Parts: sequence; structure tokens; C-alpha cells
Amino acid sequence: MARKLQNLRNIGIIAHIDAGKTTVTERMLFLSGAKNRVGKVDSGTTTTDDDQEEQERGITIYSACVTFDWKDIHVNLLDTPGHVDFTAEVERSLRVLDGAVVVFSAREGVEAQSETVWRQADRYNVPRVAFINKLDREGAGFERVFNEIKNRLGANPVAIQMPVGLGPNHVDDPFRAIVDLIKMRYVTYEDEGKKQIESPIPEDVLDEAEFARENLLETLYEYSDELAEAAMEGKEISNSMIRAAIRKATIERKIQPVVCGSALHGIGVQGVLDSVKHYLPSPLERPPVVGTNPRKPDLEESRKPDPKDPFCGLVFKILPAKTGDLYWIRIYSGSLKGNSRVYCPSKDKKENAAQLWQLHATKKERDGQIDEVSCGEIVGVIGPRFAVTGDTLCDQKAPILLEAIDFPETVIEMAIEPESTADRNKLGDVLELLKKQDPTFKADENEDTGQTLIAGMGELHLEVIKNKLLRDFNLNVKVHKPRVSYRETVDRKVEVWGECHRLVNGQQLFARLKLRMEPDVKVESGVAIRSQLPVDSMPMDMVQSVKDEIKARGEGGGCIGSFPLAKIRVTLVDAEANEESTPMAFSIAAGEAFEDALRKSGPTLLEPIMKLTVTTPEEYYGDFVGDLAQRRAQIVSTDTHLETTTIVADAPLAELFGYSSAMRSLSQGRAGSSMEPLEYAPAPPDVADGFAM
Repeated sequence: MARKLQNLRNIGIIAHIDAGKTTVTERMLFLSGAKNRVGKVDSGTTTTDDDQEEQERGITIYSACVTFDWKDIHVNLLDTPGHVDFTAEVERSLRVLDGAVVVFSAREGVEAQSETVWRQADRYNVPRVAFINKLDREGAGFERVFNEIKNRLGANPVAIQMPVGLGPNHVDDPFRAIVDLIKMRYVTYEDEGKKQIESPIPEDVLDEAEFARENLLETLYEYSDELAEAAMEGKEISNSMIRAAIRKATIERKIQPVVCGSALHGIGVQGVLDSVKHYLPSPLERPPVVGTNPRKPDLEESRKPDPKDPFCGLVFKILPAKTGDLYWIRIYSGSLKGNSRVYCPSKDKKENAAQLWQLHATKKERDGQIDEVSCGEIVGVIGPRFAVTGDTLCDQKAPILLEAIDFPETVIEMAIEPESTADRNKLGDVLELLKKQDPTFKADENEDTGQTLIAGMGELHLEVIKNKLLRDFNLNVKVHKPRVSYRETVDRKVEVWGECHRLVNGQQLFARLKLRMEPDVKVESGVAIRSQLPVDSMPMDMVQSVKDEIKARGEGGGCIGSFPLAKIRVTLVDAEANEESTPMAFSIAAGEAFEDALRKSGPTLLEPIMKLTVTTPEEYYGDFVGDLAQRRAQIVSTDTHLETTTIVADAPLAELFGYSSAMRSLSQGRAGSSMEPLEYAPAPPDVADGFAM
């Protein structure tokens, strides 16, 4: 399956929920000829939303991969969820993509999750194109959304198209066409968007179009000496020169080209596809991936997108199946053949790549088994057993360990109980399978109660998991109400000594260890450990035993409610050893010091705070403000547009259970909301007192 790398595009469609991502994907498949009929989200007939839960809810839950050809390029496209509970799907997709199309609703503009996915794309240095969608909707505003992209996202959008008219039924100026500011042509669409008709720009639009084109060129002069010199010398500026300047600046992430239209009616989606071709990078135009040599951790390794380089790929998604788990892998260098052996350095295991499959939506493509795949591609592999999401697979003779994918911490959990012994035995296997599929899903058994606790990113996330257990795996389980995943930290710095004076198995043991415990906001989860021990104060094997003991104690939970520890740093300050000192002695001393420091350093309960965004008709604004005050929320900002007010507030998750029902009640079903994890912050004393032992 060798393709010219310069003609390959690995892209994602990312956006806030309901901006139209899946509809854009459907139109792309239809216009490229990969599909004969356009599926609809409302009727559950889209290619990428093929899960029953997605079809019933009308939202994307799982990222899906589709491939198609557009003109002379081949596109591997990942359609991602917009709901924040499934943000891990966006995170792992952006980690392996070369470019992205960010979709904005022309009515709602930049929304909460728009900001989240934009930050994620920034984190992975992903070049992107913006598509302002739904220009046929009532209240659509191209200029308003364009300015929101610039001001709220800190972006540098550059309009390469402009809409003619806005909204569905505007008497004077309904949305009817697009002006291509590069070609300076008036573009209309027929046959569900397949037929693109270009004509001269009408007189009543020409002045506005010329002004917009001048703005485009003025922006590009900053990034292209060739364009600037041609303008100064009065030379003709060709379309190819403009495209080259846009491409260079886009790939360098200095600008984001903006196109527009209505995906539901096929208007402007050809412009999106052409922008993917002209302005988003091929694998050749992305920097080499960088990692470490697992055998020499201080040695940096890099891999270019070259078939002659050693094989290197990253596992970014796993779909469990009885016939063999399907591993989604982005290949960065070299090539991979079916029935070959690869190496997983993080597990120090050899893996078998038995079968290679072309991906289609969330499954293997029918008749899509392939013999070999080269760098730059995304492929499904059956055969590996040890690797997990974020692991590197590589050539054993040239090992490299790429940076893993970071996923956010869970904020909500609930208990589930199987109703029979048979269900209990099956439940453990199913939960392990789901954890493999979803890195933000956790499941553990509470040692004190024997209950199985499952944890996730929000109420919807856990509801989807629950439905999977009941419907997909036919498990009879009793589900309890969700509860908050708290954390514990400390509020002051202390230094303590821990000692060991014991006779163990006839051997006298001695060790003294001084450690410092202090709060550290940079440590998001667990306990960070560092050593400032004097040189030669104790042997390295004993230092390691101390670190292992502290790490184990840190994973054991705090002293308020045995919740996981976070935002804590422990420093090894001093030690005393003699001929009676052993690694075991120092482990005992470290454990004593850790528990003593935890009690003395001001145990503090942390609760998850959510960024809540509510969009409501203006008439209900006062009701929402009053309700949020009762929920201990802090209002951050409010904004009113077209008789609709958007409220952004920081609120404790504990006060937001069932909020969607309360919101509908407050607004007679006319308001909408979204929330995402913001931070862990100290809980009020009355909340902490409820967990005191």
C-alpha cells in the first residue's frame, strides 16, 4: 500500500458538540465518491457514528477513521467527539495527526469545547484550517465568529472565502453563495454540493470582495517575501503564489485559513477539501518524531518519515475483539509487513503484527487486509498482546521510545455490583477489556467494601459505560449513584525523621531518614519524589528502596478518606546508616516518616472544579445566576448575543449532579450546557468533615 508521501494527508475533524463535524465528514465521503448517499446524524445513518449509543443520542462518542481520495491526494480522516466527557478521543487523535479541520457553528461561534480542542491542537503543534459552518441558520454571523476565533482563541485566522448573505430567510440577504478570495470568483452549488459553479462576482458584492481580498494579501505579505516584493514592484500576484504563501504560513502555524459554508446542504465542503489539499501538511512536512533510546535513556533518537529508516509507530487506540484486538497505529518511519515481529520497548516485549487492515469507521474495512504499509500511514494491526494505548512499537535492532499520550484524571466514580457469581467472574474480564479500549476509564475493587468502583470523565461517560455493560455484554449489574472522585493533599511544609530499630528474623536493623513533605501544585497526581541526600550517605540500593516505599505509600491514599494523593512533593533530606542498615531497614524508616509527615503537614481534601458553560434565553438569566450561587459556583463571565446569554462559571462537580435536568426545568427546556474538568481545589471544611475518620 505504497503511496506518495507528499500526496498523503492525515487529518482530524475537531469541534464543540453540535458544530457539525460528523455532517462535514459525511459530505466529504459523498463528494469524494467514497459514499453514494449522504448519511444523516438525526436518522443515525452516518458512517462514523456506527455505535448504537451514538445513533440513539445523535452524538459522536468514539473517534472513527475513514479514508478516501480527493483529486490527487489520499486522506486518512479521524472524526472525533465534541462532548468533553470523551475528550480522550480527541487527545489521542491529535497526537498522531498532521493537520486538523476545526468546525465552528456560525450561530453559536466559539464555544467551551472549541477552546478545549484548540488548546489540544496547540499542545501537539497541529496546523489547522477553520470551517465556519451553518451559515444558513438563523442568527448566523461570519464576521462575529471570525473575530471570536481571533480574540478568544488567540489565533490568527485568515479568511480565504467570504459568504454572500447570512441565515435562511433573511428578506434582503439570505445565504446563497461563497466568494473565493483567491480566484476572485462567485461560487454556487448544485446537486447536494457535487456541482460547483463559478461565475464573475456580481457588482453588488464586488467592493466587499475586493476589500476582503486586500486584507488577505496584506496579512500574507508578512509571511512571504515573494508576495511582498511582487506587490512593491507592481507585478501580478498569481493564485499559485498566494496558495504557496498560505501553505507555508499554515504549516508553520502562523495563520489558520478560514473557509465557510453549510455542510448540511453541501455548500462549501469542496472548499474544505481543497484547503486540506492545498494548505495542510503531508507527513514529509512535519518534523521528525523524537524519543529516547530505551537501552540508553540519556540518548535522544529521532525518526524521519522515510521508508528506509527503521520501523517506528505509535499505538493510539485499541478496539478489543474476540477474534483479536485491533490496534490503531500511526507509522512514523520505515514500513511494516504482515506476519512480522516488532518490539514494544515500554514493556520490553516482542509483539507479533499478524494482520494489517485498512480502517473504516470504528472497524476493519471489508476486504481491506493489506500485506505491507509504509511510513505516514494509519493502519489497523491484529496480533500485539502487551502494548497499550500510547506505547511505541519499533524495530528491535533500532529501538526508540516515543513520548506517551497524557490523559486527564477521572473526576467521577460509581459503584457497580454483579447480581450473580457468574456475572462477577465475567465482569472482571469485561472491565479489563473496557480499560484497554478507553484510557480515561478506571475500574478497581474497594478492598474495604468489596465493591467494584468504576471511574470516568463525567456522568455521560459513566452512563455510556453502564449501557455497554448491560446491553453489549449482557451483564446483570446493579448500578449505584455516581459520586465525586476526591483527592487529598497537604497545606504546609514539614520535615520529619523516620527510624528503624528492630530485630527481624534474628537480625538487628537500623536506619534513620529525614524527609521533607510540602504542597506542589505542579504535581497533578500522586507524589513527586526527589533526593537531596548528601553524597555517600547511603548506598544506591537503599535509596531506591526508600523511593519505592514512598511511591507505594503515595499510591495508598491519604488520611482523610483514603483518597488518592495529589499535589505533593517529598524530598529526601538526610540519612544515617551503619553496618546494621539494609534496604528493608530504610523501607521501614521511610514508611514511618511518610505517615508522620502526612499527619503533620495539614491534610487537605481537594474536590474537582468544573468549567460550566450555560447558554440560555436572556429571560432566564436571573434564575440561572441564583441557582449557580446555591451550587457554590463562581461566575467567570457572561455574554449576550441575539437574546441568548452565555454564562461561564467555575463550579464544584459535587453540586452539578443531575444539572441537565435542573437546567431544563429552569428554562422550560430551552437552555443548553457543557462542562469540562478545570482543576482540583480545596473543599470547604464541612465537606472534608464528612469524610473524617
